[in-house]
Amino acid sequence: MTVTKTYTILTLLTLALFTSCGNGEKRNDNKGKLVADKEDSVYPYELLKSFEDRPFFFYNVENLFDTINDPKTKDEDFLPESEKQWNTKRYYDKLEKLATVLTHPSENNPLFVGFAEIENRFVVLDLMKTGRLAETKYRVVHYDAPDVRGIDVAFAYDHERFKVMYEEAIDLSIAGEPDYKTRDILYVKGLLKDSLDLHVFVNHWSSRRGGAEESEYKRINAAKALLYKTDSIRNVNADAKIIIMGDFNDYPTNNSIRETLGAGLASNATNFVNLMLPMHENGEGSYNYRGEWGMLDQFIVSPSLVAPKEGLHIKESSAYMVNDDQFMHFNKAGEKSPNRTYGGPNYYGGYSDHLAIYGFLKVIGE
Repeated sequence: MTVTKTYTILTLLTLALFTSCGNGEKRNDNKGKLVADKEDSVYPYELLKSFEDRPFFFYNVENLFDTINDPKTKDEDFLPESEKQWNTKRYYDKLEKLATVLTHPSENNPLFVGFAEIENRFVVLDLMKTGRLAETKYRVVHYDAPDVRGIDVAFAYDHERFKVMYEEAIDLSIAGEPDYKTRDILYVKGLLKDSLDLHVFVNHWSSRRGGAEESEYKRINAAKALLYKTDSIRNVNADAKIIIMGDFNDYPTNNSIRETLGAGLASNATNFVNLMLPMHENGEGSYNYRGEWGMLDQFIVSPSLVAPKEGLHIKESSAYMVNDDQFMHFNKAGEKSPNRTYGGPNYYGGYSDHLAIYGFLKVIGE
């Protein structure tokens, strides 16, 4: 395929293979929508396959853009004629690399993946058709968010093992700041085998540009919006199974996570359990900034998913990172960091500037 590929061709191909609710929906409101009726005729939930031993992921894929100019967003940096010289060859090379990461931890393909820094649904569909991932029937939930750069979050899921019941783009606008535009929080409610409910939130909170303290109120705003939604779910079912995933641009011990969300260790969790906090306290991280590791990418889950006596839970109450040396860059001093695609305008040809994180779901019988 050449740089001159068109959206028309791509749309026809992807619609034929991946027709799905929520794909590429415009964000006209944040009321959300029920989608189960659209999927019933395709794959009834009674026939869902086993999800155990299939990892779930979150992955900030570092500016996964296509090579086509979108006049509605500021995507000029990722075009063939840009300083970065982003072209078809580099695009497909990155897809191959990202697929390698997502298939590395297990011989089984992912159950679902939350993504950050994707340009549109088409790049996610392209990725989920790459390498071994093509063996699984993935669908994608995505909304065009108001971020000026056009980077969004998305959710890809194995349609034979996860049935989407409801989806919503949660608005993060701030009263009194009409020019503040950032990514929505993507909320997906779905069913697993045996009608097990699961609520998933995909996040990419506002960056620390301008300073961590100066921009903190934006991330606290996101945490409050998220908490409002999770509280509404728990008001109906106090033991609801909730997975909050994302690049939070804050660490597990920052106010937005520890105080506003109330996410802590499993031993003293009152609101949520942060599965990445033990690694953070051990000096590990998913992102490396000027030689220092930080755990920006996190899984935060309801206590009901951690070591229950029965039912659905996080296997071993633990999460992991894809941090093998093959995915790392080593400098002259032997220090390692995520092997990124770009550093400024310089093309390094790596995977992403973030490490992927993953975990497993399991069911304890009665």
